[in-house]
Amino acid sequence: MGELLKLPNIGKILEEQLKEVGIKTVEDLEKIGSKEVWISIKKIDNSACYSKLCALEGAIQRIRWHNLSDEDKKNLKNFYFSYK
Repeated sequence: MGELLKLPNIGKILEEQLKEVGIKTVEDLEKIGSKEVWISIKKIDNSACYSKLCALEGAIQRIRWHNLSDEDKKNLKNFYFSYK
């Protein structure tokens, strides 16, 4: 099991996408941040959605993405819709 798979919200497919965009460690994910990593994934997977963005942020915070604060969800939603 890879290091990234130990994080909440990260399954095999997302782990593969992370590796494909150059995220190989938890530290890489934390350093770059959920928004920038999501943008990189969106370039290789046009179906990358708001839930995937939240999953990345939840992984960084070490919580299930459903448990993100309302403020974090609002911030991510605003980012997601401004990016589209």
